[in-house]
Amino acid sequence: MPVISIVMPSMNEEKTIRTCIEKSKKIFGHYGVEGEVIVVDNSSDSTAEIARSMGSRVIESVTGYGNAYITGLANAQGDYIAIADADNTYDLEELPRFLDYLMKGEADFVIGTRLKGDIQEGSMPWLHQYIGNPFLTWLLDRLFTMNISDAHCGMRAFTRDALDRLALKARGMEFASEMVIEAAYKGLRIKEVPITYYRRDAPSKLRSFHDGWRHVRFMMLYRPVPFLFVPGAIVMLIGTLMTTALLLRGSVISLGLHSFILGSMLLIIGAQILSTGSYVKTYGSIHGLYEKKNDNNKLLSYRSLERELLLGSVILVAGISFGLYIVYQWISAGYGTISEIQYAIISMVFVAVGIQVIFGAIFTSMMLLDTDAEE
Repeated sequence: MPVISIVMPSMNEEKTIRTCIEKSKKIFGHYGVEGEVIVVDNSSDSTAEIARSMGSRVIESVTGYGNAYITGLANAQGDYIAIADADNTYDLEELPRFLDYLMKGEADFVIGTRLKGDIQEGSMPWLHQYIGNPFLTWLLDRLFTMNISDAHCGMRAFTRDALDRLALKARGMEFASEMVIEAAYKGLRIKEVPITYYRRDAPSKLRSFHDGWRHVRFMMLYRPVPFLFVPGAIVMLIGTLMTTALLLRGSVISLGLHSFILGSMLLIIGAQILSTGSYVKTYGSIHGLYEKKNDNNKLLSYRSLERELLLGSVILVAGISFGLYIVYQWISAGYGTISEIQYAIISMVFVAVGIQVIFGAIFTSMMLLDTDAEE
């Protein structure tokens, strides 16, 4: 049985795969143990053939960054597992510095840091080096109470026990964030190792804004409160204060109709953001992203959804009632000009929010159909 497994995803890396495998074998020799190299390939060139000829296990036709790693890790048999790209941008001969932490029992999960190491000229676009990676890492550190410097470094190593504790599901580039988040969630001992990052021979396959958004979206899924619930509550509170203050001061038309309309719009926008947050929270709960708590179970129970439907109906009826009152005043005035424009706006706000709550409850109940059936 191999003691060390090295998993590498590859896509048209025929120029570098041989070098990466040779460096991997040096690692096995360094420790004097059996090892295995698993290449998860989706190439149209000779990458797979070269890897197979050098004694590596090759798993072909796997698309997606996360899919490649999930497949490769599922086949890894070593007590210690390392992962890295097959493009030779990471020097695999630096892996002993990772594995030593694991073998000495000083860490469960070791990740490289390019930002504290040496980034060779031309190896990383300035947008990634000075804006993208630092910002995404800072955001992840703040959200998940961590202290790492390069959350998206692809060179990592961990023990078999650590891997078994990680619930890895992400199929795309966000896999890099998920692994670090899971490591923090499961209380793994994390160490960082400064490394050298080298220039690629082949063109990069990264898509800056697309891949960056995937990482932010994934963090939003794990932490909807700071991304959605807090901003939604703030926007809704500002809208409530603006509209209430103008109503208490007297005639909205003379005091600030535009401000009243703005406040009303903020009320609706805030309600929509909060609804989106509830959808994200529900989706994450269904897919087991959060630890099970009684409060979450109550929040997602059928009775809770019934109360949400009742709340939406009450708000909708209130809005319709305001609307009917305005229509009555308009008819009483002989279909002329009426001064209760603020009530017309309030009516529309109540109707919009009520409909939002009702349809939000319906959508949430649809997401929970399977879980309802299991209970």
